[in-house]
Amino acid sequence: MKVLVPVKRVVDYNVKVRVKSDQTGVDIANVKMSMNPFDEIAVEEATRLKEKGGVTEVVAVSCGVAQSQETLRTAMAIGADRGVLVQTDAELQPLAVAKLLKALVDKEQPQLVILGKQAIDDDANQTGQMLAALLDWPQATFASKVELGDGQVTVTREVDGGLETLTLKLPAIITTDLRLNEPRYVTLPNIMKAKKKPLDTVTPEELGVDAAPRLKTLKVTEPPARKAGIKVPDVATLVEKLKNEAKVI
Repeated sequence: MKVLVPVKRVVDYNVKVRVKSDQTGVDIANVKMSMNPFDEIAVEEATRLKEKGGVTEVVAVSCGVAQSQETLRTAMAIGADRGVLVQTDAELQPLAVAKLLKALVDKEQPQLVILGKQAIDDDANQTGQMLAALLDWPQATFASKVELGDGQVTVTREVDGGLETLTLKLPAIITTDLRLNEPRYVTLPNIMKAKKKPLDTVTPEELGVDAAPRLKTLKVTEPPARKAGIKVPDVATLVEKLKNEAKVI
């Protein structure tokens, strides 16, 4: 069984982002970039399924600029067997990424696609669902447990009321939640091994996909600063302020 794992290069989650002075977007110049945390969970899960013997090959895929090769090398250091980069300098929105992934799925013919439920830069939470719709494959989102069976996969997913268990016929799409696993620490020997693993590069044009953006960002602004809180001397003063100033009681 072959598993395809899309990964995205995003601003590292520890970095405090700043809006550009012209408000056209977020400034990423000289900013640390890393793999989207949800995608890292997806790579870890695919690697664990391979280690259990249910998967024979894990293919990591990324769409974006040339520097995304670093993200793919990280995925291969975790356990992916090879990488594919769809290289483009254009802005990629979820629908374009889903179309690119569909073209790669048609080419690679995997039985399972595991990807993060969302990217921490745009928080769109759309690509997995759009890919499932384009392929007409069953999908299980927000997975917290994945078990492979004979021609099917059982997924436990988190819903508002608790947990829901789904059984999907393969091929299928799975998006990962935070509690699915804890990604392993990438060791230096595995980083060195990843450098020797094959990494192919294609373009959207070669895949026959129009990746032009459908949406236009008009303006990006920082959220307003929060006002400082105040201390009150006693409970009576607190009740008085809640009643007369905040008017919440």
